[in-house]
Amino acid sequence: MTELEFITDLHKNSDRQGSGSENDTLKALDLSNLPTDQNLKVADIGCGSGGQTFSLAKNINGQITAVDLFPKFLNELNAKSQNLGLTDKIVTLQKSMDNLPFNEGEFDLIWSEGALYNIGFENGLKKWKDYLKVGGYLAVSEITWITQTRPKEIEEFWKTEYPEVYIASNKIKQLENNGYSLEGYFHLGQDSWIETYYKPMQARFENFLKRNNNSELARKVVEGNQAEMDLYQKIKAYYSYGCYLDRKNE
Repeated sequence: MTELEFITDLHKNSDRQGSGSENDTLKALDLSNLPTDQNLKVADIGCGSGGQTFSLAKNINGQITAVDLFPKFLNELNAKSQNLGLTDKIVTLQKSMDNLPFNEGEFDLIWSEGALYNIGFENGLKKWKDYLKVGGYLAVSEITWITQTRPKEIEEFWKTEYPEVYIASNKIKQLENNGYSLEGYFHLGQDSWIETYYKPMQARFENFLKRNNNSELARKVVEGNQAEMDLYQKIKAYYSYGCYLDRKNE
C-alpha cells in the first residue's frame, strides 16, 4: 500500500474526513436564500464519505451529485445513502475536482467543505464558476487566519504548507474579484476540530495499526496525524476553517 492508501484506510468508516460538523453545514445552508419550492441541482465536491452530503440531502429539495476521487469513500457514501433511504436524492461521481464533466450553468449550489485547497482557493473559484447558474451559490470552507497577527514560526510554517492562507477579508476580495458576492461568513469553532474530527480519528489509531501490522508506513501516518493535532492545539487561536457562502453575480 502507498502512503495515500494508508491515509484513506485510516479515514474509512468515519463520518468526516476533515474538520466540521452537521451544525456548521446547516448554519452555512441557512445563510443562503435557496428557493424551497423547486428542485435544486447541487454538487458536493470533495464529499468524502458524505457527512455533509446527508445533511444537505435532508434539508433541501433536489438532487446532489457527490464527487470524490476515492472510490472507498464513495462506496461508503452509497451504502449509507441506501440505509437512510436517500438514493433518490444522491448520486456519486468518482472524479478529480480539477477535471469535472459538468455543463455550464448546471448547478444552483456548489458545496465543498475543507477540500478546495487541493487545487487552490482562487483556482477553484475560477474553475467552478462556470458550473453555477447566475444567481447560484458557492459554499466553501477554507483555511483562514482568524487574527491579524500571529507568531513568526506559525506564519512561516503555513507559507510552506499552503501559501494561500489569508485573513477572511483577503479571501472575500478574491471572491469579489472573480464575480461572486459574499452572502455570509463564519469560522469553525474548536469543537468542530476536536470533538467531531480529531478525537474520533485518534480513537481509530489502534485498530488502524493492528490491521496494518503496525507497519512503518502505517506508524508514519499515525505520527503525522498526531503531529497535526498537536500543532492545532498550539495554534488554534490563530486559524480555522472559514466558511464562505457566496452568490454568483455574472
